[in-house]
Amino acid sequence: MTGTLYGVGVGPGDPELLTLKALRLIRESQVIAVPGASVTETVAYKIVKQAYPALDEKELIGLEMPMTKDEKLLKESHDRAAAAVEECLRAGKDVAFLTLGDPTVYSTYLYVHKRVEADGFPVEIISGITSFCAVAARMNMGLVEKSQPLHVIPASYQIQDALKLSGTKVLMKAGRKMGEVKRQLLEQPGEVVMIENCGMEKERCYRGAEEIPEEAGYYSLIIVKEEL
Repeated sequence: MTGTLYGVGVGPGDPELLTLKALRLIRESQVIAVPGASVTETVAYKIVKQAYPALDEKELIGLEMPMTKDEKLLKESHDRAAAAVEECLRAGKDVAFLTLGDPTVYSTYLYVHKRVEADGFPVEIISGITSFCAVAARMNMGLVEKSQPLHVIPASYQIQDALKLSGTKVLMKAGRKMGEVKRQLLEQPGEVVMIENCGMEKERCYRGAEEIPEEAGYYSLIIVKEEL
């Protein structure tokens, strides 16, 4: 009998936001996979380790996922990751692939999920708390109200047109282009909040576009909310 691949969302950073189901499947799986060559240096590993100290007793595999837009390099890394996971599944081992936030939102897990599923192995996605819901809660604000739509936008691409959309805008992965993003936000109406490293040790909160630093880390998320 082959094993099952579980894509496990570990939440935004606070280990107390790890779900009971996620923790159960991590305990029950024989293999823990994380996106990153050095397992113990990954954020996902560090989150789970705080909630489940026995994590190191598991078989741990690091799956290198380069931060690049080069399609050839991405395909090669995703193929290698899927092959490594499938080797474990063929041996009858369940694999829990840890991913930040929720596996369905801009997750590297999905690339592996699609390949493994296409090859005929059982797969299952385990929801986690999304970073944008955690940021809204941390800032004690609603994300959307009444008839407001919600737009989730990767800020590493062009956002000028997206900022003109009605409703609440969530800008994810804004760190590398923070200076440019800030300049555009200063020209936009509405409430702006940002958290860097939400739920983690070096968490920083900002209210208002003018407070946002010109440079910020990869785990920076901005919410732009329309005034009702």
